[in-house]
Amino acid sequence: MTEHTKTDGLPGMDTPAFGQVLEKARPRNDRMNSEKIECNACPVLCQISDGRTGACDRYANRGGTLVRVDPVLLLRRTLAQGEAKVLAFAGRQGADDSTGQVPPVSWSGDLLLADEVFVTGVGSSTTYPDYKPAPFIVSSEVDGVDMVTVVTEGIFSYCSLKVKIDTDRFLGAEQANVRCKGEVVGHVTTAEYGSQMLSLGGVHHLTGGSKKEGRVTMDMMQLLGNKKAVEFTIDGGSQIVIQAGRAPIVNGVEERRMRVGCGSATIGIFAKQLFGKLDEVVVVDDHITGVLTEHQAGRCLDMRSSGIKMRGRKSTPGRYFQVANPGTGWGGTDIAEPLSIIESWDPDTAWPGLRLLMTSTTGEHASWYVLNEDLVPVEQDMPAEVRLVVERIGENCEPSLSTVLFLGGAGGSLRAGVTENPVLLTRAIKSALVNVTCGGAPAYVWPGGGITVMVDVMRMPDNSFGTVPTPAIVAPIEFSMKLEDYRALGGHMDHVRSLEEALSRGAWHNEGAPSSLQWTALPAANPWPLARPPLLG
Repeated sequence: MTEHTKTDGLPGMDTPAFGQVLEKARPRNDRMNSEKIECNACPVLCQISDGRTGACDRYANRGGTLVRVDPVLLLRRTLAQGEAKVLAFAGRQGADDSTGQVPPVSWSGDLLLADEVFVTGVGSSTTYPDYKPAPFIVSSEVDGVDMVTVVTEGIFSYCSLKVKIDTDRFLGAEQANVRCKGEVVGHVTTAEYGSQMLSLGGVHHLTGGSKKEGRVTMDMMQLLGNKKAVEFTIDGGSQIVIQAGRAPIVNGVEERRMRVGCGSATIGIFAKQLFGKLDEVVVVDDHITGVLTEHQAGRCLDMRSSGIKMRGRKSTPGRYFQVANPGTGWGGTDIAEPLSIIESWDPDTAWPGLRLLMTSTTGEHASWYVLNEDLVPVEQDMPAEVRLVVERIGENCEPSLSTVLFLGGAGGSLRAGVTENPVLLTRAIKSALVNVTCGGAPAYVWPGGGITVMVDVMRMPDNSFGTVPTPAIVAPIEFSMKLEDYRALGGHMDHVRSLEEALSRGAWHNEGAPSSLQWTALPAANPWPLARPPLLG
């Protein structure tokens, strides 16, 4: 049996003239076409013809050599505006006008300062299943402390997306199926304050259903993770377009505001500002509809009872549940006519001329009424001073956004690319000795067993996610720690390389720009991966 094609830059391999450590491949067996090479970057083991890429579009056959199609992404702590983001590396930059070939140039190590550069897992390749060390194990010195970062791209079958959608609109019942291109790819989960929540993807949709379900789920997760828009339908509910960092589009209408609070909270916040300008306020909300004169805020202001009688189930004074069904109307209910939630008025308490404001929790819906001689609310123009308070309600609503969190289990053999004794890596992470990042973005590690990470895709570099036809998601992950801690947890010390040496031995080769690295600036919201407590504490 012949060896697999090597896709990483490990000691003992011959180094070619440019910045990739790859070798000519031989057929795996007699039935394989001799002009093809086999890629062992994942268990699919694609057989790739010359000039073609594998099924994942991440590796290609160039004259019998397996090359990485995408550049490796490096974070720069500071990157001047207008500074080139692609850097030719290790002897190649630009094509010769006469020959079309890329002439050799020298590379300046002055560009790479250990405390200014961080090698991310984006484009770094993988050694999955990790019977060999991770593609990059990079040492550097930060503030006088010897550090090491283990860099790889993980192949995740056990992974999902948790999506937070800022809206009061009814999207679907809890546990309702979420579909993409007709395939079930997730479900509606528990709503949170001012937001609807979806759980998308997961191993059962990726590998536990039909081939089409797995493929659609994989493509959906890659698009959402890479900040692209995806359209969904929810059984018994809404049609929705989701894109990380953008407002959701529900039934063709772009959402604008996330509610300032439930109806009761809105009453409490704005009661003093409304006091003296009206006689009653009803804030319509699918969760808790608030009534000012009955509410504790109205009582503290010594407001006169209005005699209003509400539909729904009374909770505590001035707070009503289930005044209507969930929907896309006022306050996330199914009503278009707000007066429908008022059952009646007590004739012994209410009075002609009573001034009533009805508003939603976002202020997007608001109407002004005055009771006539028959105690029937008649809509009139809203006074300017009341309109200002309604506008203030809207001002306090944050912009409606879709937030996409990637959740993955970094278990199995991925840990073997870091250490010979994987459980020590898990323990070191739980002891806060190891900082876990995804594309340089801070990752939250869930308590309990294993390494279950969660990261906001908006804090990750663009196009951080790839796929393999398992189907599975490919995502960057980095483990940073003190060098002495890496040694103590049984790390692959023989494969630790300085930043300069690691970059000179990397396995990359970019379409149209051979041997390129790609720079990107550190997002302002992200801490520097190598200078985050407790690493240097």
